[in-house]
Amino acid sequence: MSENEQNERYKAGMAVRRQVLGDAHVDRATAQLTEFDSDFQTFITEGAWGSVWSRPGFTKRERSIVTIALLAALGQDDEVAMHVRATRNTGATKEDIKEALLHVAVYAGVPAANHAIKIVKKTFAEMEAAPDQGR
Repeated sequence: MSENEQNERYKAGMAVRRQVLGDAHVDRATAQLTEFDSDFQTFITEGAWGSVWSRPGFTKRERSIVTIALLAALGQDDEVAMHVRATRNTGATKEDIKEALLHVAVYAGVPAANHAIKIVKKTFAEMEAAPDQGR
């Protein structure tokens, strides 16, 4: 991939990352960049956001649902909470997440789903207490 293609993928990825996670989240993450993690942040911006989240096959809502289910199945607590907060911007609903976590229970195990449900409930409660946070 040429440097120009990488730059375009990074720009596209950053735009989608901001749409999904919100400017406040992305601004906090980029403000904390160091020499140690800057290559990693570029990688996820280009790869996750510029290559996958930017694809036309799924809507942002659908990607959000799949992402939350996968993160729950993998036990990635902080990432589950972050992507639940992102549903403010993706259009995924509580009902969508509930259904996704039922799939997690069947295909990845009840303990993984049970743990994720606790995180999701806590995150939704925080979101309801501060409805304008993260936008």
